[in-house]
Amino acid sequence: MSMPFYVAPEQAMKDRADFARKGIARGRALVALRWRDGVVIVAENPSQSLRKVSEIYDRIAFAGVGKYNEFDQLRVAGIRAAELTGYQYSRDDVDARSLANDYAQLLGNAFTHGMKPMEVEILVAEVGLEPGVGDQIFHIMYDGTVVDHADTCVLGGDSEAIAARLAEGFTDGADLASAVKFGAKAIAGADRVVGPNDLEVAVLERGNGRRCFRRLDADEVTGIFEK
Repeated sequence: MSMPFYVAPEQAMKDRADFARKGIARGRALVALRWRDGVVIVAENPSQSLRKVSEIYDRIAFAGVGKYNEFDQLRVAGIRAAELTGYQYSRDDVDARSLANDYAQLLGNAFTHGMKPMEVEILVAEVGLEPGVGDQIFHIMYDGTVVDHADTCVLGGDSEAIAARLAEGFTDGADLASAVKFGAKAIAGADRVVGPNDLEVAVLERGNGRRCFRRLDADEVTGIFEK
């Protein structure tokens, strides 16, 4: 009788992490940052049909990088969880923190027990009702790790360099146009230009009624860069 093939747990976890990171690194980056009236998400995404950024609930947005079909499954799961909580209890009981914890459990279980880890990183952002109060940005990694960011967050390829550029130039209280252009510049770096046709931009805006999520159309994004 042949002995089963043995892999040390440490090596198995390392191989899974390397596999997930390689898949995520192939994805185009996105950034989220606070602006004067909420949170803006700027993603490099030339596709007009496949979206990286979506609405989850009244004041909550979702964004993902990596394997599209995997993070889209997570998006749908988040919408269902939020709708169920809002229906059973109250719309005010739906918050980004609980959704981030739910996503962390899903990604952690897939990383530890699944046939393969999910090749995704996701972001859950929430805008508060008052300026400077309640804005939240959560980064959930492929292994279920949750990181809470105060001002800026980066997902996808070349994240360390982009995060350094964001930290260096972030200005608290910037208007929307300045925040979008700054996010695009941080994604592009010094060696290339990312134009409005290569971007997907969405905002969580306090003054936008009950549903704070708004996607900027192509003309609006182009107008920002022409100013």
